[in-house]
Amino acid sequence: MEAVIFVGIQGSGKSSFYRQQFFDTHVRISLDVLRTRHREQLLLAACLAAKQAFVIDNTNPLLRDRARYIEPARQAGFRVVAYFFETSLADAIRRNHQRGGKQKIPVPAIAGTLRKLQVPTLEEGYDEIHKVTLSLEGVFVVSRCDTGG
Repeated sequence: MEAVIFVGIQGSGKSSFYRQQFFDTHVRISLDVLRTRHREQLLLAACLAAKQAFVIDNTNPLLRDRARYIEPARQAGFRVVAYFFETSLADAIRRNHQRGGKQKIPVPAIAGTLRKLQVPTLEEGYDEIHKVTLSLEGVFVVSRCDTGG
């Protein structure tokens, strides 16, 4: 049983990474899809009760944002893993401009998320933390961070 929590600004590749790495094994819990915290909590509770692996695919910039998932997952016996998506503001904006319609995020919102972003640490309750970057060729590069941050 694994709970995966993504941490990263808009346009850092979180949803694309989910599709590539976890689509076949983990339920995706995303406010972009569910639209309300109530729906999110219902789906989270269902995954915990069913012992179903899941990914929290939100920006989760603050420790308190992530705590709402870590503690319930740990109490339910899940292994909790963070994936920190490290990217520059310029790269995130560039990728965001490639989006269409409602998926495109206003640039001030992306910059605001970056300003408040707190890098995840093991002290938050994670079993592992991985850093994810995108190479110049658009390939995800994942490295384990044993100390967090």
